[in-house]
Amino acid sequence: MRQHNRYPFKAMALMSAVLSQLAGSILFGIFVGRWLDGKLGAAPLFLVVGLLLGLAAGIFAMLRTVRRYFSGE
Repeated sequence: MRQHNRYPFKAMALMSAVLSQLAGSILFGIFVGRWLDGKLGAAPLFLVVGLLLGLAAGIFAMLRTVRRYFSGE
């Protein structure tokens, strides 16, 4: 039996971890950006900055998780 067919629950766990890390960090960046926009009155500036920083953090966390999964840790 091939390797990817033997552990479907591990693959599902990896995909749900990747999804939650990516979505969570993007939403966190958006909410912090909106909060800073409300406090400082700089309409969409911090929203966009928060979105981009959240996206970068989510991609970094996703890559780290996938790398750890395939290294066998």
